[in-house]
Amino acid sequence: MSSATKIEPLGAVRERVLATLRQEIIAGDLRPGDRLVERELAERFGVSRVPVREAIRALVTEGFVHFETPRRAVVRRLTPNDVKELFELREALEVYAAGLAASRATPQDLAEVEALLDLSAAATEAGDAEKITDINSRLHDRIVAMAGNSLLIEALEPVAGRLRWMTRRNEEWPQLLVEHRELYEAIASGDPERARAHALAHVRTNYESTVRQLFADTGEPI
Repeated sequence: MSSATKIEPLGAVRERVLATLRQEIIAGDLRPGDRLVERELAERFGVSRVPVREAIRALVTEGFVHFETPRRAVVRRLTPNDVKELFELREALEVYAAGLAASRATPQDLAEVEALLDLSAAATEAGDAEKITDINSRLHDRIVAMAGNSLLIEALEPVAGRLRWMTRRNEEWPQLLVEHRELYEAIASGDPERARAHALAHVRTNYESTVRQLFADTGEPI
């Protein structure tokens, strides 16, 4: 074997397959109800079926995929209750995080959020859905990090991907930008109560927008 030839560790293969499939679900390239077939995915990625099988199981754990039968894995169809429960969790944790961020944010923290808002404004102007989703997710992550509570980060981490999946469908981008600027200003004011109030209003408005986009006022899973 050539010294230049490297064998990718099984764990790294699994993570590569997992990250790609997760992103394809979030972006809508894999739609609710689409089947994930081990053999086909193994051929596509040029790997054995073992890391593919493990990646699918991880997606089940993360809430993106479920088994309709023991052998049939499909992308989950979100229900109104799925959205409700996740936004209830988001309301409890992100509102609390915003209050902590208002009392703990450093000038460097605030500068980083401002920079993300500038990037979000440019992406919104361009109508770039992928960039908007990525930047807005990073902005919320930064606010949670500013709270300085590692348990908050750990509590939100398991559902972060599903929240991004849901909010990716929300295309009311100019309104999101306005709300994010208002939330930033509230945190920058150093007033925890003001920050919590803006965070609560933002989460609830985002919930209503997400439901409209996901279910088109039918209440039916998609």
